[in-house]
Amino acid sequence: MLSKICTVDLKSGILCSKCEEKVKSGEISESDLKVAKILLGMEAKYPALQDTYFHGSMEAGNTLIVLVKKEDVNRLLSYGGRFLKELSERTGKKRVRILPYNEEPRRFLEELFAPATVLAINTLWLPDGSIETKVVIPKRDARKLPTNVELLKELAKKIMNISLRVEVEGQVLTWPS
Repeated sequence: MLSKICTVDLKSGILCSKCEEKVKSGEISESDLKVAKILLGMEAKYPALQDTYFHGSMEAGNTLIVLVKKEDVNRLLSYGGRFLKELSERTGKKRVRILPYNEEPRRFLEELFAPATVLAINTLWLPDGSIETKVVIPKRDARKLPTNVELLKELAKKIMNISLRVEVEGQVLTWPS
């Protein structure tokens, strides 16, 4: 597995000065270290991991998001549910999603909301000076959302620092707690 973290560091459990600095600066999180070590341990069973570039991970609630290069998503999902199930068991997370790392907010949001279709993404400038991104999905796709709306908002905030407002064709969507 390829990543920002040295393979030797992952195997030994001791970080070099370069990786230690990345942790201190926030470029690498504790979650990234934990997930990268688990993925490295799974390479023998899932050979596609050897050529996969791991960008990072994000935990929100009982969900783990693993960010990899776009071309690596299908490779990892080709193992069917076995890979996701094992990763879920090893991380202790109920739900695991593999998403392509994308610096373009629109593409990221479309992947985050998949399999629901995104009709529109708009930027809202609020009177207090803050900015929100409004995502509109069709009414027929409201049930296709991969998880609850609050979790999607939290993931967008943590991964891309995007404050979301989600609407279903004219209705602000909230999720029962």
